[in-house]
Amino acid sequence: MINEKLPKMWYGGDYNPEQWDEEAWKEDDRMFKLAGIDVATINVFSWALSQPNEDTYDFAWLDETIDRLYRNGVYICLATSTGAHPAWMARKYPDVLRVDYEGRKRKFGGRHNSCPNSPTYRKYAKIMAGKLAERYKDHPAVLIWHVSNEYGGYCYCDNCAAAFRTWLEQRYGTLDAVNKAWNTRFWGHTFYDWEDIVVPNALSEEWSGNRTNFQGISLDYRRFQSDSLLDCYKLERDELKRITPDIPVTTNLMGFYPELDYFKWAKEMDVVSWDNYPSLDTPYSYTAMAHVLMRGLKGGQPFMLMEQTPSVQNWQPYNSAKRPGVMRLWSYQAVAHGADTVMFFQLRRSIGACEKYHGAVIEHVGHEHTRVFRECAELGKELQQLGDRILDARSDAKVAIIYDWENRWGIDLSSGPTVALNYVNEVHKYYDALHQLHIQTDMISVEEDFRKYDVVIAPVMYMAKLGFAERVEAFVSQGGTFVTAFFSGIVNENDLVTLGGYPGELRKVMGIWAEEIDALLPGQQNQMVMRGRKGQLEGTYDCGILCDVIHAEGAEVVAEYGSDYYQGMPSLTVNAFGQGKAWYVATSPEPKLLRDLMQTICSDHGIEPVLNAPEGVEVAKRVKENAEFTFVLNHMPERKSVSLDGETYVDLLTGKELRDTCEVPARGVLILEKRLG
Repeated sequence: MINEKLPKMWYGGDYNPEQWDEEAWKEDDRMFKLAGIDVATINVFSWALSQPNEDTYDFAWLDETIDRLYRNGVYICLATSTGAHPAWMARKYPDVLRVDYEGRKRKFGGRHNSCPNSPTYRKYAKIMAGKLAERYKDHPAVLIWHVSNEYGGYCYCDNCAAAFRTWLEQRYGTLDAVNKAWNTRFWGHTFYDWEDIVVPNALSEEWSGNRTNFQGISLDYRRFQSDSLLDCYKLERDELKRITPDIPVTTNLMGFYPELDYFKWAKEMDVVSWDNYPSLDTPYSYTAMAHVLMRGLKGGQPFMLMEQTPSVQNWQPYNSAKRPGVMRLWSYQAVAHGADTVMFFQLRRSIGACEKYHGAVIEHVGHEHTRVFRECAELGKELQQLGDRILDARSDAKVAIIYDWENRWGIDLSSGPTVALNYVNEVHKYYDALHQLHIQTDMISVEEDFRKYDVVIAPVMYMAKLGFAERVEAFVSQGGTFVTAFFSGIVNENDLVTLGGYPGELRKVMGIWAEEIDALLPGQQNQMVMRGRKGQLEGTYDCGILCDVIHAEGAEVVAEYGSDYYQGMPSLTVNAFGQGKAWYVATSPEPKLLRDLMQTICSDHGIEPVLNAPEGVEVAKRVKENAEFTFVLNHMPERKSVSLDGETYVDLLTGKELRDTCEVPARGVLILEKRLG
């Protein structure tokens, strides 16, 4: 439970009363009650309002807002307001202004616009956090602290350059170690003085975003900037905790956002929260994977759904409305995969600036007689009904997929072998296969204890960090199944190639070695031809993007390439290692192969689907004490029938007992409880 003051699934979202007058506040109070809103996130971007100049702090408006909401039955997620610095600060202390990738000094404007290594920003952000904590430490309305907002964006200023050199000295100790890690004898880049090191941007080593001459420095700069922004979060977090040690602290993450290492961030957060904004055509398995990743950031701990839109977004190329029932469906999808809150951006629509067309519980028309409000009110009523039944329920998955931000940076920065290689997409292919099979799956870090699982999958594990191969070997030798794919084990954590044949340190456990990597052109394909039948695998499957040209050295060859100069060479292998097995998928196959492979592996371990549901129906399970909760989510525009495999459940939303089968309405949701023991 995030905070025992409100022992239910929190329902609410971002609220900006400072943009409105007293008449609007009265309507807000009335309509929040109608909608069942019980949590409001406030003060997200109000730094300039609370601190109009360097020496003045005025929280009268915030006092009034918190008191009014609490009188109305609404608790507070209190932000620290540091996501955008005030104009006076930018004018008086230009060190707070970022320098962009092109080397240009910004002016005041936008948001998330502060240099993370600015002494001025850090000083005043910490002071603000302290003043808020002192003022509201005993207020019964405050449930959780929300530090800043959606951290992100790199800076390339002189302060960052100096801090980067300090960070490097702490990481490597000596310039000789830096030179070795970055392979600086290439192109005569040897450094003899720390001051010689400059930030890697369009003025030095990089161009067009992720293209770089030196992967080592670019990789380290991403680590450094992620750490720098995390230090800003920790400065505020520590100040809040010093004064209010019992109030949890979070900041809102953004799913697969590429710039920050969220596994590292999650260690510093009491609870993970994140903002979910899929498009109308985003595969629902992709959204599910994002929720599962957020759940995995803290080892399976439930997370907060901090933001989603009730209706439309405003920043995508095509901002489609959520069809009737979809907001409720997607809200419960988050809950199914680990959310203990359902919250929106925003509670009332702004009338000006770039978010005025972003959806809200209260639309511009200003009353409750809208489809969107009716759906929000119906969901609010259901969440009240659920109470604390599902809170803190966890996943019991026996299959896990490894996701690693540094591995992603390494792939993105790699000079070849193909621009078509997208790490997140390749991970999703494996998750989607398991999702279609209704196999409960976790997303985990490279540091997670693999022994919790029967099957661990590491798609495109390009970067094998220190000790990773040994942990894989231990896992497999003790009976686990490990799966990895092409372009894996190539480099170490410094992006230096591991010599002796790919997949480097994973070569022993995989029982293969690769001598070449062939990049296929767009539309070009090869084939994976099975050598008979193994489990669900038989026949021929298409493959593309990359093809590792591999040799078996102990591994069983399950499939061979069907064409080109490496026809007849292995494309899929399995290696017996100790008591377990290690599978190597040497190329990027069509979805059917991955489904058949995942089904084969899961069957070997006796891992069953949560339910046997038809296409278009998603199932997921959360377990708590002596009960399990199975979520049945129909993403299709027509009714679906789902087999319950002879079991008896109670639908928590209707109270009805269900046996054998259940009917799920179009875009409908069932939450099925089964008592254990």
